[in-house]
Amino acid sequence: MTTFAFLQRLTPRRCVEWFIFGNLSFLALDIGLAHAQNGFREREEWIPVAFSLTAAVLLIPMAVGIRAQWLGYLECIVAASSILVGVMGMVLHLRSAFFIERTLRNLVYSAPFVAPLAYVGVGLLLLLIRMEPAGSSALGSWIVILALGGFVGNFGLALLDHAANAFFHWTEWIPVCSSAFASTFLFIGLIRKDPRFARATAAVLCVQMGVGMAGFGLHVSANVHRSGATWLGRFIYGAPAFAPLLFVNLALLGALGLWADARPETR
Repeated sequence: MTTFAFLQRLTPRRCVEWFIFGNLSFLALDIGLAHAQNGFREREEWIPVAFSLTAAVLLIPMAVGIRAQWLGYLECIVAASSILVGVMGMVLHLRSAFFIERTLRNLVYSAPFVAPLAYVGVGLLLLLIRMEPAGSSALGSWIVILALGGFVGNFGLALLDHAANAFFHWTEWIPVCSSAFASTFLFIGLIRKDPRFARATAAVLCVQMGVGMAGFGLHVSANVHRSGATWLGRFIYGAPAFAPLLFVNLALLGALGLWADARPETR
């Protein structure tokens, strides 16, 4: 099969499957680095790492395009488990300080409670593509809704994370404003089904990718120039290098939703 023929047969649903597999696989590394900061002090901190690795293995058939009824049931179990892991993680993160004394200070300086919701989003996305029938005209809108939810969560994550640093650099305001901007466009796009506005939204999502790549570069640069005994230690205890890539991730998801809207599935 030529490259052109392969691209012609590519569908938004197939790309979403790869998106899910890639996200669950990568979360093992991302969460592993985050929890290494306190040396996995609590045993529960191993749960998301173990789950991500296990889920990635279980979803290999989906990633390579193998179809079977029992695999569909297995994927739904993985999706439900992902949602459960995300909700449990959010509660455990809040329990670290905020539930002890509910103050704004504890909310800012406790473990980021929004971060585990990434598992909830991926789980809902997997349930969506398995429960939404082929030929559904609503698939694109549902994907955009999940991307919108991700950007709203990213707004809170960027705000709280950079507030802990007292917004020391003015550039730390960029992801906060950028997330709010993207959320607005995606929300209006759900109401206003206009090809011209969809193209404007796609342009905004491209900007979000740029913001994510620039943030990744700034975080990596800050860690490289940070004092530390080892390179690994600099990245474990420094700025979260992969956090800005969430902009790229969510922009890709939003773009898939716009693509699915513009190219409805055929049965």
